[in-house]
Amino acid sequence: MDLYADVDAYLVDALQEPDDALSGALERSAAAGLPPIAVAPNQGKLLHLLVRIAGARRVLEIGTLGGYSTIWLARAAEHVTTLELDPRHAEVARENLASAGITNVEVLVGPALETLATLTEPVDFAFVDADKANNPRYVEQVLRLSHPGTVIVIDNTVRQGRVADASSSDSDVLGTRELFDLLRAHPQVDATTIQTVGSKGHDGFTLALVR
Repeated sequence: MDLYADVDAYLVDALQEPDDALSGALERSAAAGLPPIAVAPNQGKLLHLLVRIAGARRVLEIGTLGGYSTIWLARAAEHVTTLELDPRHAEVARENLASAGITNVEVLVGPALETLATLTEPVDFAFVDADKANNPRYVEQVLRLSHPGTVIVIDNTVRQGRVADASSSDSDVLGTRELFDLLRAHPQVDATTIQTVGSKGHDGFTLALVR
């Protein structure tokens, strides 16, 4: 883990400029007692670049936390709708977005499956980073809002390698394996999953494209 973290720190220093808005968002989130589970800086930059590569205008994020990843997404898109279960987390996220000068984000509070059901605008890019057991249901709703060319990124889908354990009873692993079944069977989705190591340990993400 020390080596992974050191390499991540080197890569961020090599390719990213210091950013007071982003570092401030992490500091305020920590001070407010939010769990330290935001994406790493290089993962945030990856999301930002993927939105730009996709030419995405409307972005959906499921799982706001303190708004760190939201800032990365909003800097690349015209509009971001982000969904957060916890009102306190949403309050911190709004503070962080305002401090970063971000004005193109709508933060919706409540259970994501309920909030998703109210959305009707198509999305060009979706980032799913909430409770893993519900990932299949989240992605089903994203697919309802998608169109050919929509890009979907689902975080934490390797589960420290436990996703390969067919005997696991862990709800997060079961949800992830169900997600893979959904993506593999869907006639209009191409997807792959990449495992990663870094400051967040051993995990990975799934990247999907709607045909």
